[in-house]
Amino acid sequence: MGKLDGRVVIVTGAARGQGEQEARLFAEEGARVVIADVLDEQGKALAEELGEKSALYVHLDVGAESEWQAAVAAAKDAFGKVDGLVNNAGILRFNELVSTPLEEFQQVIQVNQIGCFLGMRTVAPEIGDAGGGTIVNTASYTGLTGMAYVGAYAATKHAVLGLTRVAALELAPRNIRVNAVCPGAVDTPMTNPAQLDPEADPVAAGEAVAELYKKLVPLGRIGRPQEVAALALFLTGDDSAYITGQPFVIDGGWLAGVSVI
Repeated sequence: MGKLDGRVVIVTGAARGQGEQEARLFAEEGARVVIADVLDEQGKALAEELGEKSALYVHLDVGAESEWQAAVAAAKDAFGKVDGLVNNAGILRFNELVSTPLEEFQQVIQVNQIGCFLGMRTVAPEIGDAGGGTIVNTASYTGLTGMAYVGAYAATKHAVLGLTRVAALELAPRNIRVNAVCPGAVDTPMTNPAQLDPEADPVAAGEAVAELYKKLVPLGRIGRPQEVAALALFLTGDDSAYITGQPFVIDGGWLAGVSVI
């Protein structure tokens, strides 16, 4: 028996990185997973690998309301219901606050904050109609503190935590639990763009990232997307049945403070 047997869960940004690992783990635990992304080729390949009984790919720009409605309709048509959502999709831009163009700031908000809002607003009624379920929002370490050069990103992740708490209060009467994962640095293309650069030396890039987080993180390394997926599974399954409205930091101890050793 899997921990998510009988569940139907939409995972956004699921074609690669953290979302891909969440989709894989959820399917292994018995869920039927709706892989939602704008990376059509990768998303379709993942769905095909997992099998049509376990996975469906849908194109979804999380900042577009009409695409959310279409994704939910496709999920219900394929699997009959929706009783789980992982709002994982997000983008990161590095820029000094006073140098950040308004367009760039708004782009990050559209995906990270409005995408999360639209996901909850669209999917929560379906989860309620299914008898209850869970929503897991992907916030960030930076949603609980500050970090230079990621002002737009940090602002949206603070907002995601606020939305999570409000949603938890409002949706509890419909038997819907809402929590947030707050990753620190995780070894994905978003954190390490060199993974997507065909001209980059992957070994050198990996070594540079490893050296950086060896110094910054008490546990001495960058996080793995599979580790975040395991936390999302916990918050989606019955093991967390009495938990709602909470942020869960998974950062190797980074937020704990500064070590002088």
